[in-house]
Amino acid sequence: MHPESLLSGVVELPPGRVVTAGEEEGWALPLWLSDGPAPHGAWGRIRVAHARTGLWPLLLEPLGGERDFRPWASGELYPGGVTRPAGHDPAAVLAEWWEGCAAVDEEDAPLSAEERLAVTAPYGAVWPGLAPGRSPAEDPDALAAEHAEVFLSFGAEARLGLVGAGSGAEALAVVGWSGPANHENDTARIAAVVTDWERRFGARVFAVGFDTLRLSVAAPPATPEEALPVAAEHFAFCPDNVRQGSVKDLAEYAEHLVGADVWTFWWD
Repeated sequence: MHPESLLSGVVELPPGRVVTAGEEEGWALPLWLSDGPAPHGAWGRIRVAHARTGLWPLLLEPLGGERDFRPWASGELYPGGVTRPAGHDPAAVLAEWWEGCAAVDEEDAPLSAEERLAVTAPYGAVWPGLAPGRSPAEDPDALAAEHAEVFLSFGAEARLGLVGAGSGAEALAVVGWSGPANHENDTARIAAVVTDWERRFGARVFAVGFDTLRLSVAAPPATPEEALPVAAEHFAFCPDNVRQGSVKDLAEYAEHLVGADVWTFWWD
């Protein structure tokens, strides 16, 4: 990977390097990482040039308090253990996750059956299917660039990452990110769902952490009724957003999705 030559005339990259998989292995990973903070304005300019360069920009966050900028600088990335996003049906993947997360098993949860079903109200254990998509009211890529700037402006400890990938969703799989490993250990399945959100809701990946993911959303649900099946998808995709968040059930979670042009996910 030679991003400096590919991005010549687009943006002046800060000092950086291709990440390797640790000192012992030493083999190059599909990630170029800046040595210091991501420069303002770079995300949007690199994204605009993506069709020519094939490089997708990511604002990369470390695990809190870690000096070695895990997992990015430490090489804790596993592209060899990931399948291809195109090989997965996002509807089937979400349905499978939902079944596992919403199932009532008295021996496998601290919550009673009634409490578990209350969290997924009004659907209970029944998967509602995919939410209808919406047409973006603004350009998804321009919105993503705006959110990238806002993210950096609020003092986020983020470095610039570059991945050779067709989209932000694909970049998650290409780079071998394993943030949701306690929920799903094949990141290609995560990427398949995000790819579908790119299509249905104008979503764009702009920042990724050790176990966090930030998407801009150009076509968020506009009403509580539209938001409810989207909330069900979020629960299947990242149950910790609901179970360990400040809401009591999907209906309350859905209220926060109405008009929300950023979706943030966190896996325990």
